[in-house]
Amino acid sequence: MLDLTKLARQMQGLSEHLTQEAAASRQRLESAQKYLKLAIDSQDEIVKRQEKWRDRIIFANATPLEPLNTRLDIPVPPKIHTVIATDGSQIAPNHHEIAYCYLLNIGRVVLHYGQNRHPLLDSLPEVFYRPEDLYMSRQWGIRTEEWMGFRRTASETVVLAELACEVAASSSPTPPPPTLAMVDGSLIYWFLEQLPLDARDRILPPILQAWKQMREAKVPLMGYLSASRSIDSTNFLRLLACPHPVPDCISFCPNQLEKIPCKIFESLRDTSLWGTQLKPGQRGPLWRSNARILDLYEEQQIHFCYVHVGTEIARIEVPSWVAEDTKMFDEALGLMLAQVQKGYGYPVAIAEAHNQAVVKGGDKSRFFALLEQQMIKAGLRNVGTSLKEARKRGSIA
Repeated sequence: MLDLTKLARQMQGLSEHLTQEAAASRQRLESAQKYLKLAIDSQDEIVKRQEKWRDRIIFANATPLEPLNTRLDIPVPPKIHTVIATDGSQIAPNHHEIAYCYLLNIGRVVLHYGQNRHPLLDSLPEVFYRPEDLYMSRQWGIRTEEWMGFRRTASETVVLAELACEVAASSSPTPPPPTLAMVDGSLIYWFLEQLPLDARDRILPPILQAWKQMREAKVPLMGYLSASRSIDSTNFLRLLACPHPVPDCISFCPNQLEKIPCKIFESLRDTSLWGTQLKPGQRGPLWRSNARILDLYEEQQIHFCYVHVGTEIARIEVPSWVAEDTKMFDEALGLMLAQVQKGYGYPVAIAEAHNQAVVKGGDKSRFFALLEQQMIKAGLRNVGTSLKEARKRGSIA
């Protein structure tokens, strides 16, 4: 039980800390705005320095593909369109349950607008119980719970591609209406950097293959990031603030933990800066991510922009084949903004996919009850949870 009386004594120190942080954040924002104005006039020169010294720059940064003063209104989407989304949830393996296994549940949503067609709102569950599913990851030093999350990411993308191809095929022979495939979160899978090659090869190739299928079906893919903590576009301005002749971080500033001149924007999120630049319904310039993990993405590099969706500044990520098709990209942004408006601040398709995927406490209990029945039918004895788990589910107090 949480002791609120003891907790209240710590609140004063927390509030003072937050006040100091807010003041420091305002100073960082003012500095970033000043350097943004300077960068607009010298953008080409900064990009050349960035490209020349990219192997010596040790902080995350992105490359602008459009003028930094780009402010474009998002077009109104057509009335007839389709939006697809997937999201996942899971039941983690637990040695104290009646069986050591885990479950992935992928929520699927297909919403048709102006077409007089029923939506698809369901989920696809899959149980993993074989030794190769439960223990394979341990050879790479990866816990089963972590591996389960990686598998879920791949499954979400594969299912999304299947839905996209089905929607594209169902519209034949007439041209399909504008369609958008959405996922919650980034398309840059940072966790891949820490994985051994063999483990990575079991996660990334199915994802890239699914993206290729969506490309062939001409269904744009989009990652929607709410409350993004990214700083790679703001870090582009650090190249202008660098006091050294060239931005050679490895030689001049090898220890990034020290206080160095170009870190005047430290901890300033991109969304804070672009929140001062964009009006509702506008997007900023298009950027190319320079994350090193993208070297594994082959030709499907990740581009992004920031959009003022009315309630927040959202980071929108798309593969390069979407960004390079101006008509497809603009159309996708229009469908995205309409989804946010329909969802009162968050894309309704992604929210519904989450609702379809989420495994509630009652669902978990029914899952293990069903599993227990099957184990008893199979002739297994002494089926039940451990004494520790049974004791935690009750209280003697």
